[in-house]
Amino acid sequence: MPLNLPKNLPAVELLKEEHIFVMDSLRAAEQDIRPLRVVVLNLMPLKITTETDLVRLLSNSSLQVELDLMKIKGHSPKNTPIEHMQTFYRDFDEIRDQYYDGMIVTGAPVEQLPFEDVTYWEELKEIFDWGRKHVTSTLYICWAAQAGLYHFYDVPKYDLPDKMFGIFKHTMNDPFQPIFRGFDDEFYVPHSRHTEIRREDILKVPQLTLLSESDESGVYMAMARGGREFFITGHSEYAPDTLHNEYVRDVNKGLPIAVPANYYKDDDPAKSPVVRWRGHANLLFMNWLNYYVYQQTPYRIEDIQLLGDLI
Repeated sequence: MPLNLPKNLPAVELLKEEHIFVMDSLRAAEQDIRPLRVVVLNLMPLKITTETDLVRLLSNSSLQVELDLMKIKGHSPKNTPIEHMQTFYRDFDEIRDQYYDGMIVTGAPVEQLPFEDVTYWEELKEIFDWGRKHVTSTLYICWAAQAGLYHFYDVPKYDLPDKMFGIFKHTMNDPFQPIFRGFDDEFYVPHSRHTEIRREDILKVPQLTLLSESDESGVYMAMARGGREFFITGHSEYAPDTLHNEYVRDVNKGLPIAVPANYYKDDDPAKSPVVRWRGHANLLFMNWLNYYVYQQTPYRIEDIQLLGDLI
């Protein structure tokens, strides 16, 4: 079944062009099905682009999903109209008493700052802690994965000498985990980051399971609390042109940036990107929704609190 999204969200019209069906709230109400409630804390600068990327993947499921968008209180994004934020986003204070089946926390352009120097760090920690009592399973993506690992498990991040930028091959350490259902032995993931977490730090923490990594880009996925938390360092949700847009942006700014690895045909920026991560990305989000959200969430969403108290 498709997603039930806020009326007039720009992602709806953009995805209709890709023949992705989105259910309106009236039609959803006619179905005798409790939709999965998923909240997205969108920390990325291009909010509408990130919304569209995530909706594209969440919609490719037989499950009905109702999406809420959350923002950091008092933080005004520079690249998204204020009217869009006021219409479609809610502050944490507005939803702190609610319960969700799933939560996604995106990356943020603050990765080279110490966590404690991020202006919204205290609020973010509160949201992370809230998620453990109010959410069945959470995906932490890119910088959010680093932030979550640091907050919950004291896993540090490290500056890279050069930006990790491109499409990299990954393998699974435990291919029988449900999150990998249907994956090939090797799969590709976009990365775009200046910092990393290291496998030796993950392996020091008994509560963490290192699920996937890459010879080139390092740690990709770690899991905690039986799948109630996933920490993912790459950007499986990226659209085909996202790395191209980042590359052109930095070139135009005169910043030192290498051509994204394994991305353009023949590694030539004048040629089109070769999309080789789309199948894996769809499986990742479908498996998360099915095996860690839908099959684990209580029949009554309010009972997630009890689940949080037990685990």
